[in-house]
Amino acid sequence: MPKAQTIRSMLTEGRIPLSIGRTGEVAALVYSHPRKANQLIECLWDSDPGVAFRAADALEEVTRDLPAVLASYAEPLLGLLDEAAQNKLRWNLALIVPRCALSHQQCQRAADTLQTYLEDPSSIVKTCALQGLADLTVQDSSLLPLVLDLLRIHTRSGTPAMRARGRKLLQQLESRESKAFVELFGFRTLRKGGAPRSAMQFHASNQYRIGKSPERE
Repeated sequence: MPKAQTIRSMLTEGRIPLSIGRTGEVAALVYSHPRKANQLIECLWDSDPGVAFRAADALEEVTRDLPAVLASYAEPLLGLLDEAAQNKLRWNLALIVPRCALSHQQCQRAADTLQTYLEDPSSIVKTCALQGLADLTVQDSSLLPLVLDLLRIHTRSGTPAMRARGRKLLQQLESRESKAFVELFGFRTLRKGGAPRSAMQFHASNQYRIGKSPERE
């Protein structure tokens, strides 16, 4: 009877390190059997770059719907986020790490690292870093002013991919900021004549912003 293949042995199959190989099969296997996630996560540190790259691809896919598989790996993954040098790892980790359940301190650490990713030569790494920063604000709202500023800057001056992603993220986060303002003050201000104004319009007319605006720097 043939011996069952391990996650790692499946990930070794690929013509070159950047080839997809059996990444899709591995992702489907872990999705169906979440207890195998630890085998997949351990492959991120594999000495074979192809195995590590495919593991990162598979884990990113799995954690879109099953972030709970990352439960006990926040600290190791934060360390890898700091240390990763290869683009393939960096852009996947930028998306994966914010899906971990992080403390305030861990969110700040991840945000610091992702800001350095914005200096990476790769447009994909920088674009995924913007997404990761936006995702961190779900767990740590204190990051919202910083992330909004970064999105505004890179929506104007980033690569085409960064500008496109940045516009979408800005729309989402500014909507959240506006709702938070209304919830905080418990009312909507009125225009002359009594027409309601949104919180964002109130911000603009009163030069009130949660956080700094890049135009003032």
